Amino acid sequence: MLTTHQLHIDGRHHTLLPATTLEALRGDLLLVQAGGQSRRTALALALTGRMKPSTGTVAMGHEGSMATLRRRSAIIDAPEVNAPEHHLTVRSLASEDLALVPLKFRDRTRPTEWLVRHGFRDILDKWVEEVDSGRLLHLQLELALADSCVDLVVIDSPDRHTANTDAWLPLLTRLATGELGRGADASSETPLRPLIVVAVVGSIPSDWNGPTAVAGEDIAGGVADGEADGDGSEDADDQAGQDTGGVGLESSSRPSDPGPQAASGLPDTVSEETVSLPTTGMGDDVEPTAGSGVVLERTSDPEES
Repeated sequence: MLTTHQLHIDGRHHTLLPATTLEALRGDLLLVQAGGQSRRTALALALTGRMKPSTGTVAMGHEGSMATLRRRSAIIDAPEVNAPEHHLTVRSLASEDLALVPLKFRDRTRPTEWLVRHGFRDILDKWVEEVDSGRLLHLQLELALADSCVDLVVIDSPDRHTANTDAWLPLLTRLATGELGRGADASSETPLRPLIVVAVVGSIPSDWNGPTAVAGEDIAGGVADGEADGDGSEDADDQAGQDTGGVGLESSSRPSDPGPQAASGLPDTVSEETVSLPTTGMGDDVEPTAGSGVVLERTSDPEES
């Protein structure tokens, strides 16, 4: 079980995340509503141990270590953090993501073979921007599950790509129940892998009757101070994001030119140890790709690669 208690993050000039208390159970999909992209991304980073809270706690089970939480979690499709770059091919994306998984936690299948095995043969050589948003999300989820150590998956704003919830809601439900990650040729005897799954969304779908939470509220429904006075509005949050450089991370498309925000825009709550930039070739099927995005925490030993 994932739990937070009064999880709160200060931005440079505004509250980035008001105090939030929630819990998510293994096998269930929890939808958390948060206003503004900066707030949603900050919450996703905090839930996976990749952004240090100003106050409050986040823990998985009885383990309160942030390092352990990072190791056992994956963040999916966070804008300006690890959302797939449009200039990559699907094969390149898979090569880079698989190379970031420590060898002891994955098999050594070549990226092309891995894509075929998991049912993505038809999009091998497509550009990321050519792939349907639902299919691209499916690919990112399968790549996250290539790491056998992952027990928690947090998806950042899956509803920003389309108003059609059928493109992502059933997929995330299957992820929580353990039906994903077994490969397209999995038999009925292949064991399920239920996970803790949290989707941070702009609004809760009207037809969703599963577990929900709201940023700035506790489990009982109380509103945090920042929300009560309007600090949690979309406009206020977006302004906070501008003042802090989004969530304090410069756009990953320009790693060689970090700009002024990278030097001075980081909120005090961001832990520099949790973010690293890929600087070498990632797979055995493709050449190294420059500017492929910020990658969080799961870095492989150069000797293993």
